[in-house]
Amino acid sequence: MLRDRYPRIDVTDLIPQLNLSMEPELAQMDTLLDDDTMFQMVKLDLAKRYAHTMTDGRPSTPVEVILRLLVVKHLFGWSYEETERWVRDSLSLRQFCRVYLEAVPDDTTLLRWANLIQPKTLHDLLDHVLHLAQSRKVTRGRKLRMDGTVVETNIHHPTDSTLLSDGVRVLSRTLKRARTVLSEARSLSGAVFRDRTRTAKRCATSIMDAVRQRGEEAAQTRKATYRRLLAVTQATVRQARQAETALKEAGTHTSQKLAKRLGDMVGLVERVIDQATRRVLQGQKVPATEKLVSLFEPETAIIRKGKIDHPTEFGRAVWLDEVEGGLISRYAVLDGNPGDAEQFIPSLDHHVAVFDKPPGLATADRGVYSSANEEYALQQGVKHVAIPKPGAKSDERAAHEKQRWFRQGYAWRSGSEGRISLLKRCFGLERCLYHSDAGMERWVGWGVIAHDLRAIVRATSC
Repeated sequence: MLRDRYPRIDVTDLIPQLNLSMEPELAQMDTLLDDDTMFQMVKLDLAKRYAHTMTDGRPSTPVEVILRLLVVKHLFGWSYEETERWVRDSLSLRQFCRVYLEAVPDDTTLLRWANLIQPKTLHDLLDHVLHLAQSRKVTRGRKLRMDGTVVETNIHHPTDSTLLSDGVRVLSRTLKRARTVLSEARSLSGAVFRDRTRTAKRCATSIMDAVRQRGEEAAQTRKATYRRLLAVTQATVRQARQAETALKEAGTHTSQKLAKRLGDMVGLVERVIDQATRRVLQGQKVPATEKLVSLFEPETAIIRKGKIDHPTEFGRAVWLDEVEGGLISRYAVLDGNPGDAEQFIPSLDHHVAVFDKPPGLATADRGVYSSANEEYALQQGVKHVAIPKPGAKSDERAAHEKQRWFRQGYAWRSGSEGRISLLKRCFGLERCLYHSDAGMERWVGWGVIAHDLRAIVRATSC
């Protein structure tokens, strides 16, 4: 049964001799989070865990505790295990998270509850945090700057050989579980469950050794080993298909789950087989949009932002809007690697919806420029649009961009690079440790919300 809160007590008063108190920032954030709107948003998602979560079953971890534990986790960049340990061992964090003298929920319990919070709820939470910032006069939405970045997914550097080896390893591991479930199925021979992991690993290692060498002989060795690795992978796929059919016929709940797992993984491995055959054996160039770079994070995109130190990144493109006061007003996890110019209108529309007025200044780098975007902003009532035009410029355009307000507005835009750096270093946006599309949304969303809460606290404490 879902509980709202524990009975409130002040833990720091229990041992007056120690003169315990919360840090000033935590104390102010405690007041910010004491907000019924945020509480109800999270509660609506948690209430959907089971049909009768609100009325039946043993008492759950309170909604208030879950909300605050997740804020603390992303505020300090802790894992679920670290969050459980540090909150359990700190009286001030117990008070902040409203755990008091109760047991701190296990890390796996917190993970299960956290996965119930939907991406849309996090966007709504961020909008509400912006309203809190407005009420405290931290921002008025007079300026808007926007920029994109890449949040890496938690994968190793992808090569076709390692992907094929991973596919054989995962399928063989799942076949081992299927063998236990199908122990009474006499129609399947032992060859269906053969483990080819070691052979695949040896082939992948040989390919990596051949890549380090030069010359025609090394290239021929590499191609021959790829053929061997592809044959091993295709044999494992055939085994998996046979086991999948038998599991579906078994009809039990466990067998159906395993059959689905095998089917999903086989589909991904077949994509890797196809791209490796085309690229290595047939010498074709496989477009980045058609490549699969991870069996475990198939949504990962290949993104090139022109960086010298990271020319190619593997993850998800994330678009960030920022208003004065150092607050992120919107984030969007994008599919693939779309053009920056496509994000301008959604950013401006969201700003108008949240602040009930257009910004006085809208600025971004030259990749966002288009005459349609500039015209749309002026139609919406934006007074100054400081987005430089790329390429050759007419004398009139050059004079327009030399105006003082334009140069000052574009100079303010450069601060978005520092904001992104802060989000990456302190709030986890360097690499996402959650899985799937929804996991990426949660990771970015909680990081941005924690950042904005801290920004409000620091702005109001000056």
